[in-house]
Amino acid sequence: MKAKIKVTSSISPQDLEPIDWKQFAPSPIIGVDEVGRGCLAGPVFAAAVILPDDFDCSGITDSKLLSESRREKLAERIYAHAEVGIGFASVSEIDRLNILQASFLAMRRAIENLQAGIGHVLVDGNQKIQGLDGFRQTTVIKGDLRVVPIGAASIVAKVARDTYMKKLAEKFPLYGFEKHKGYASASHTQAIQANGPCVQHRSTFAGVRELWTSTLDEERALDPF
Repeated sequence: MKAKIKVTSSISPQDLEPIDWKQFAPSPIIGVDEVGRGCLAGPVFAAAVILPDDFDCSGITDSKLLSESRREKLAERIYAHAEVGIGFASVSEIDRLNILQASFLAMRRAIENLQAGIGHVLVDGNQKIQGLDGFRQTTVIKGDLRVVPIGAASIVAKVARDTYMKKLAEKFPLYGFEKHKGYASASHTQAIQANGPCVQHRSTFAGVRELWTSTLDEERALDPF
């Protein structure tokens, strides 16, 4: 008789309970999230969002749980009623700094674009934003599910990056960026194998670096973004 294996999760039920974001101080409360860390191509984007107290929070959740059309409609509502800052770090910056530091850079730029000056930053995950001065920070595991301003940030960051990748697909039509948005889908990895990478691929990532050439370094130097 085979022994039964008990599978446990490192995330407790308490880690998934909603959090009242209005409890935090000082104001304004700034939700921050990034998108695109795991991609093989394209920049990493981040958004910072300040919601008004009377914001209609219905439907706001982790962007990954929403259809593209639903994300776009929610992003319209967020832009119409909230303060939004978008930031990104380019593929050159990702390869130079590493993806974690580039993500922090994108988040700092998003917050800077809010021009808030002060506030309490709620960050998705378990790491505070390195190099961010003048703001109090609180990290929230699964924050895009549990904290409305972080969920809102995840939505606008995703919509902004998807829009960018669709435009990138027009410039680099061999890779299908408009479909997979740079993630390591089967069709994307096959396209890289068949055509080699382009300058918008991340040269330090497995699946790309093995095929990277000095010619691509020269092309990127002329157009680093």
